[in-house]
Amino acid sequence: MEKQIQGLHHITAIAGDAQRNYDFYTKVLGLRMVKKTVNFDDPGTYHFYYGDEQGTPGTILTFFPWEHITPGHTGTGMATEITYAVPPGSLEAWKERLSRFNVPVSGIQERFGEAYLSFTDPDGLQLNLTVPKVPDTRAPWQTADVKADIATRGFHSTTLSLKEIDATANVLTDIFGYRLLSQEGDRYRFITDAVPQAGIIDLLAVPDGQRGFNGAGTNHHVAFRVANDTIQMEYHENIMSKGLQITPKIDRDYFYSLYFREPGGVLFEIATDNPGFTVDEPLDKLGSGLKLPKQYEPARKEIEKILPVLK
Repeated sequence: MEKQIQGLHHITAIAGDAQRNYDFYTKVLGLRMVKKTVNFDDPGTYHFYYGDEQGTPGTILTFFPWEHITPGHTGTGMATEITYAVPPGSLEAWKERLSRFNVPVSGIQERFGEAYLSFTDPDGLQLNLTVPKVPDTRAPWQTADVKADIATRGFHSTTLSLKEIDATANVLTDIFGYRLLSQEGDRYRFITDAVPQAGIIDLLAVPDGQRGFNGAGTNHHVAFRVANDTIQMEYHENIMSKGLQITPKIDRDYFYSLYFREPGGVLFEIATDNPGFTVDEPLDKLGSGLKLPKQYEPARKEIEKILPVLK
């Protein structure tokens, strides 16, 4: 089991205003700011990581908040929904809470026998809260306003919208070890037996759909989890052998990354558990300071002048 893909590691999305993004995810949804750093390719832009207390893989939602970026368009060839697991009996409380913060929210709906709420973040990113059939036992991050009885447990699933699903499904099953669990209409649910949570990928067939393009309110990539970089490089060889182009291993300070674009157009990443988010901050201080990749540390003063000041 250890050598299998361990479900989702993180999902990365694009936002506009940094303060607005921070306020929504920490104050409305009650996530922890696990790491405040910068984009490796654009150090004048933040890279925010939100998750549980430790930034456990399977709970981590990250953002590039580009202040003046135009809105993106959600469509085929990208992840189009992010779904969090929440406890039984919490959906009405969440509906009331989101409405109190003027977040438009759907009525309670059902998908694959699981109740869920649907809403968008301030940039239009599609989010869901669902009560899984199998209770999610992960310990939540709690705040003064978001207690354990409603707090998110981490990812439940993500949805990939595709013009056709077969080639993407083959990546999930033949390379990642997923299997088809069920189908509802044009939605196909794939799961892995390697982990009990954060292991669901829904493929939504939209043959006539418009191709998405990245901007504020869209997902940039989906990262899958492996235990370490030794296992990761075995996947590198396997993916190369399937004729797909994949990057060399990249050190992202808190994990190692490989990137490739699956046949349906979604950017996939394979990310490691090691070394983790406490490599440069103690657990009780995670997210409290601006952490820079070592190559940018000499330019800290200039970078801090460019980055928006968070309140």
